[in-house]
Amino acid sequence: MPDGDVADPPRTAGGPACSTRSLGAGEPVAGTASYGRRWLLVEVAGAWGHNAFRNSPILDRSLGTRIEHRAAAEGFRLIAIRRPGRARLDGGRRRWRWARVDCTPGHESVRWGEADGPEEYVDGVFSESGTLASEPVIAVCAHGRHDECCATRGRAVAARLAAREGAAVWECSHIGGDRFAATLLLFPHGINYGRADTLDCGQMVDEYRAGRVMLAGLRGRSAYRFLEQTAQDAARRTFGDLRIESYEPLSAVRTAPGRWRVTLAGPPERILVDLAETMTAPLFSNCAATVPLAVPSFAVEQVRELG
Repeated sequence: MPDGDVADPPRTAGGPACSTRSLGAGEPVAGTASYGRRWLLVEVAGAWGHNAFRNSPILDRSLGTRIEHRAAAEGFRLIAIRRPGRARLDGGRRRWRWARVDCTPGHESVRWGEADGPEEYVDGVFSESGTLASEPVIAVCAHGRHDECCATRGRAVAARLAAREGAAVWECSHIGGDRFAATLLLFPHGINYGRADTLDCGQMVDEYRAGRVMLAGLRGRSAYRFLEQTAQDAARRTFGDLRIESYEPLSAVRTAPGRWRVTLAGPPERILVDLAETMTAPLFSNCAATVPLAVPSFAVEQVRELG
């Protein structure tokens, strides 16, 4: 990112929104998807404060904290979901639906259930088997109180996709990468996209339903770490296989200080991707940031087949 991109004041002092700044600077999105192999999606059909569980008018703060702690103890990444738009009540009543998502490669699944009230989010969602879903879940970050870009960009994408995908679409709370808004997650594989409002979000979903990824806007797959996501992106761009299951990471080895080699499955041969740990130029990672900071990144040095 050019040094001049931090010359403008932060958003809090009237500068550009974080997503506008990142987009204008051409910051790469590949290798930035937040890690998570198991996700718990719980319906909180109301307003969300900065924290969707501890700052929501429809959840007691102590209950929200207990839900967070239990999900973390069970090894789940927790996000709140709600229907797009203002009409979030179903037939005039509030519902408390939930989904347990497994993004582990080869074991991907979504199981839905419904609680009688939010108190069951502490225990019931972990003990009930749930109903195995055949349809994907399309979760678009629209957490405006966490970052304004998620409201201005995310809500528009959620509405657009809901018009074509119906009940598969949910607004969701913070999933990381505010500056890449609009961001969305496609479950059960955990395929994460950014800048969905400036790209064809419908094609992102169409490709996912066909078992492929779209390179434009692709941040990565949540089941893998940043360096593995970056290596996969490099392999796809080099060799062209866009199937979701292609280029499975087999190993990641530090070859020298600040240097990594990721081995990916073919076809046809295994692929070696050499990467260097680096730092971006200082940037404002979200609209609330007041000091530009560099963030970790990986640069691709070499991609080759293991002959």
